[in-house]
Amino acid sequence: MGNEFTWGVATSAYQIEGGRFEDGKVDSIWDTFSDKGQLPESGDVACDHYHRYPDDIALMSQLGVDAYRMSIAWTRVVDNSGRVNPAGLAFYDGIIDALLAAGISPWITIYHWDLPQSLEDAGGWPDRHTIDAFDHYTNIVSNHFGNRVKNWITINEPWVAAMLGYREGVFAPGRTSMADALAAGHHLLLAHGRAVATIRANVPDARVGIALDCRPSRPASANEADVAANRHFDGFRNRWFFDPVFGLGYPQDMLNAYATAGYLPSTRPDWLKDGDLETIAADIDFLGLNYYTSQTIAAGGEEVETATIQPGPNPPAGYTDMGWAITPDGLRQYLGHLNDTYAPPSIIITENGASFADAPGPDGQVRDLRRQRYLESHIEAIDQAIREGVAVDGYFLWSFLDNLEWTSGYAQRFGIVHVDHTSQTRTRKESFDWYRRRISRPR
Repeated sequence: MGNEFTWGVATSAYQIEGGRFEDGKVDSIWDTFSDKGQLPESGDVACDHYHRYPDDIALMSQLGVDAYRMSIAWTRVVDNSGRVNPAGLAFYDGIIDALLAAGISPWITIYHWDLPQSLEDAGGWPDRHTIDAFDHYTNIVSNHFGNRVKNWITINEPWVAAMLGYREGVFAPGRTSMADALAAGHHLLLAHGRAVATIRANVPDARVGIALDCRPSRPASANEADVAANRHFDGFRNRWFFDPVFGLGYPQDMLNAYATAGYLPSTRPDWLKDGDLETIAADIDFLGLNYYTSQTIAAGGEEVETATIQPGPNPPAGYTDMGWAITPDGLRQYLGHLNDTYAPPSIIITENGASFADAPGPDGQVRDLRRQRYLESHIEAIDQAIREGVAVDGYFLWSFLDNLEWTSGYAQRFGIVHVDHTSQTRTRKESFDWYRRRISRPR
């Protein structure tokens, strides 16, 4: 890893901020989802980062990271009428200024799933008008923060927002229509393309990318049915989003399959307008890649993303508490695949980490050796990919704090800082010190 390599940590607004009713914030789809009892715990307080960010940034300074990937809550800076909320902008001014004073570069994610509920009520992401509202919001934040923020991520994990939110209904807003999910996914990608142009207009020296999550897969056997299922899964889970971003359009095999299944009226979806694919394929400065695990696919599992084992504490060796297999070589191989298939100018690992429930012992120490081993193996896989010619230029560990892990609540702990969600006490885990040592090595 060269001298230009960026080491960071990552979080998202809904998962850590709290402050739901502070300073004019309006409700997001996750606030509503929580109010409906769809989450085991509420994000109303979360890690109380809204009030504790100076202390959290001081911890980041102790860690010695170059950068901090954070998201802005749309619902905090724009009200339900589309007007700017000055108090919301001032909150993020405070964070950004404190980061810069600590020598930490802010990397801003504009959308990490917290759509304003008012926009969901008007149709949500399946409605094309949501793109206009997102572009308005992007214009506000890039214009306001662009004098201090140079690294921008437009959308985080559009697959999750579309498929888990609109197809599976397990994430906010809780809809269950594949047709809606496909329209939502398209509009998320189109919003990304529009945002690239808006950010560049406001911040001429900006570096802009998108964070796509991946689930690399392999067939369960050489059996023709398993091979075909794996190909479909890769289209459903990966290619449907990666291909358009890099100018290849939607995969024809998937358009055919979705039309045959009745998800689309034809292989030319009605939501696909002239010029859309060109907008989605806007030139980006980096591809953000979120990687946690890979999956084996057998016939019948063409559109099923599941944990390998039942999630929970004390998993067997080789698995995390999320039930995900620990497969660092899957990351190395997928980085090579991305390089060969799309040739992005740069790849930034925008999320990588592991959930383990290690808690403070009698001496107050959190000995999370399993997390250290997970991180070490995945960073080594990245090193190997770099040696093989892949341009990986940064790594953001997920996550800085034990946070609200969406529908898993506070039970799943990805942080390198332990958070007692009753007292809000922060405790550095041993992985914190391991990462501090790792990133301080000469580059």
